[in-house]
Amino acid sequence: MKKTFKLFSLLVCILIVGVFFVGCSKNPSEEINFFNYGENIDEKTVKEFEKQYGIKVNVETFDDMETMYQKVNSSGVTYDVILVSDALMPRMIKKNLVQELNKDNIPNISQIDEDYLNLDLDRGNKYSVPYMFGTVGLIYNKDVVTEKVDSWDILWNDKYKDKIFMFDTYRDTIGVALKKLGYSLNSTNPKEIEEAKELLLSQRQLVDPIYGVDNGTTMISSGESDINMIWSGEGLNLQDEYPNLEYVVPKEGANFWIDSLCIAANAKNVSGAEKFINFVSDKESALRIADEIGYTTPNKKARLEQPEKVRNNPNAYMHKEIMDRCEIYADFPMDVKKIYDDAWINIKSNN
Repeated sequence: MKKTFKLFSLLVCILIVGVFFVGCSKNPSEEINFFNYGENIDEKTVKEFEKQYGIKVNVETFDDMETMYQKVNSSGVTYDVILVSDALMPRMIKKNLVQELNKDNIPNISQIDEDYLNLDLDRGNKYSVPYMFGTVGLIYNKDVVTEKVDSWDILWNDKYKDKIFMFDTYRDTIGVALKKLGYSLNSTNPKEIEEAKELLLSQRQLVDPIYGVDNGTTMISSGESDINMIWSGEGLNLQDEYPNLEYVVPKEGANFWIDSLCIAANAKNVSGAEKFINFVSDKESALRIADEIGYTTPNKKARLEQPEKVRNNPNAYMHKEIMDRCEIYADFPMDVKKIYDDAWINIKSNN
């Protein structure tokens, strides 16, 4: 009896241990790792994908594209789906960090508006599917700023001293100065970059605190600032929430950015990554994501389903004359980066 009980106990233990190890093992076909920029997707879409396909989505976020690049470039880190900015896309392709897509497995790419396909960053969209786009523009308090706001010039108006907010990002802020001067925000001309630097140095007396990033959204809504640089998603969301705030894309043009989804070159679950990219590229998912995070969608079917005030907002979906003045950031070579870095250090350190 004791022998039988011991044998039974042993079998139970083996079964428990076996179940434990099966439960702990990770099968790449049942999960994907998604490396995303901030909170750039809504939780419901992720849950619906998991429910439909039985594939768990492990979301890891980053807050800087260069940080993403360095991590993906590390041989010890593996992701399946990666959100990649326009400026970094050519570098990621050249470095073989992303793989060519099998579009037969991503049929919803057909729902993407042709205006956002076949761009220089990835001709033929061999490696990427557009996910979200937007601009860097201005938001202002209409109760305080009564003159017409349609130009970057307003950021140098001493009438708004200590009520102006600028980004603490060199490409965006130096880019604004370059646009105000009539130059490309991708200028590689040292003289033009120097002019932009001097223009920003002259503005320093008007800007207090010096620069920031995410805190701009709370500053403008609380009345701490009256005119802000801002990303379009945050600007359009604030405009919806506060009737006294308005977002505009200046007439000189601005940075137009487009973030895309790619499959990592060393992805463990390519099939799952394809399913995920196809799922979020569908009209219903794209509509829900755009509504949740506030940015504009390249999905033409989803746009048609958006409220009239969104789909016909010229500061969300820009008219051609403004769009033609906007630019996607180029990825500079190291010698040009050094010129910008030196200018930025001078701007930030000058009191």
